[in-house]
Amino acid sequence: MGKYSIRYFLHEGLHSIVVHGFMSFAAVTVIAACLLIIGTFSLVAYNIDVLIDSLEAQNEIAIYIDESYTREQALALEAQLRSIDNVSDVIFVSKEELFDDYLETLGEDAVIMEDLRDDNPLRDSYRIIMKDVSLHAETVEALEQVAGVAETNSQKELSDRLLQIRQVVNAVSYTLIALLGAISVFIISNVVRLAMFARREEISIMKMVGATNGFIRVPFVIEGVALGLMAAVVAFFAQWGVYRYIVSGLMQGIAMFDMVPFDAFALPLLGALILAGLGLGVGGSVLTIRRFLKV
Repeated sequence: MGKYSIRYFLHEGLHSIVVHGFMSFAAVTVIAACLLIIGTFSLVAYNIDVLIDSLEAQNEIAIYIDESYTREQALALEAQLRSIDNVSDVIFVSKEELFDDYLETLGEDAVIMEDLRDDNPLRDSYRIIMKDVSLHAETVEALEQVAGVAETNSQKELSDRLLQIRQVVNAVSYTLIALLGAISVFIISNVVRLAMFARREEISIMKMVGATNGFIRVPFVIEGVALGLMAAVVAFFAQWGVYRYIVSGLMQGIAMFDMVPFDAFALPLLGALILAGLGLGVGGSVLTIRRFLKV
């Protein structure tokens, strides 16, 4: 393919965008909006995943040792607890530490409980960190089978709720990606269809004088790719503005939800949007061109 052919293809493809300016503008706007919605839900899902991962890391099971066990016997259980499949870490907490922590929560009223220090009613315990929070119930059951474990205490409801939130957000994100992707392909295909319809006589003449389908197809593919790329760039900057607004405005003061800075994923996001724009542009163009070339 010579440089003149490349120049011809680029000229024809980009010139068509200018000729059908309003339709091209509408296509870029709609596709950018679709990409923005997809990107927003994807970033929400990403932030929720980060939040869930951090909460899962803090999600622990507390086990309390039988009162009849001595300190040495309680410490000896550590190896057995670590051998359980889903246990990531085991931290021993003495009853003295638990008592001090309890007094700290009482504040000024802690003086009332000081008399109980020598006759501490609490028990030695362990904090169990899990590898996979989805195996919460199985881990608790395995811990309860260990001789010397008198009681377990955990937040299984929190684990279940976190998993449900992750599943719902992922399902919504995948559905939106599929739905809005189909809408974007439809929009681009209609823009290309309009351009091909306006040049239908020219295309017929080109085919009669021996032009190949590939030669006819390239300018329209370039048009679709250009529309997709423009929409991707617009969507990226719109996403940047929306994300900054959410972080600085809506999420300010919500300590639990600390969103990931935009800079941390700006380049991967731009790359993903460009790839999506290219895919939508090529897909929408090819689907339409195949019908018109059946002359």
